[in-house]
Amino acid sequence: MAETSPRPPLATPAKSPPAEAAAHDRLYRVLRQQILVGELLPGQALTLRGLGKQFGLSMTPVREALRRLVAEGALTLSSSGRVATPELTNERIEELAALRALIEPELASRALPRAHLALIDRLSAINTVNAEAVAKRDAVAYIRTNLEFHRTLYLRAQAPAMLAVLETVWLQLGPTMRALYEKVPRNEPPRHHRLILAALRAGDEPGLRLAIRTDVTQGLRHLTG
Repeated sequence: MAETSPRPPLATPAKSPPAEAAAHDRLYRVLRQQILVGELLPGQALTLRGLGKQFGLSMTPVREALRRLVAEGALTLSSSGRVATPELTNERIEELAALRALIEPELASRALPRAHLALIDRLSAINTVNAEAVAKRDAVAYIRTNLEFHRTLYLRAQAPAMLAVLETVWLQLGPTMRALYEKVPRNEPPRHHRLILAALRAGDEPGLRLAIRTDVTQGLRHLTG
């Protein structure tokens, strides 16, 4: 029997050098946070050359960071290759608001049995910082602390897949939320946070679900009105 040569191993995707992989991950995280809290406005274009110059990076890590953000829905890629933050239609805003209204009450409900006093105190402290951002008319700080309030609660739900889906919704809404708070400036912190805290203290699940649902949908109505 003729000898056969061993089969070559299956091809594996080329890996970026460690330095490039670390650089692209850092840039991805920075841009993701900026989009999430509305530091970038709706429709703001991002270019390989511009980001490379701003962060002192070569094209490869910048391209990979943008690719990941496009895949998450945090950025859009047009047929011409333009990468930008999302510009949402009223229909899209309503769809994302409906997703928040479905997912967030469920996460809060799952978190309720683990809502110990230390967690409630932590949420109250975040809400105080949120109120300070409102007083200063700081839209980015308001969005950041508002999301921190919700995420801190939802982490107690121990439902990572559900939270990951929710974060993709938050990412798509970030720039639009910034536009909202500049268009309709707040004079006081959201009162529904106080209702959320009261429901947590009382162990009131129906009240918690209602407060969460109202809180996450009320602000978005201004955008489609």
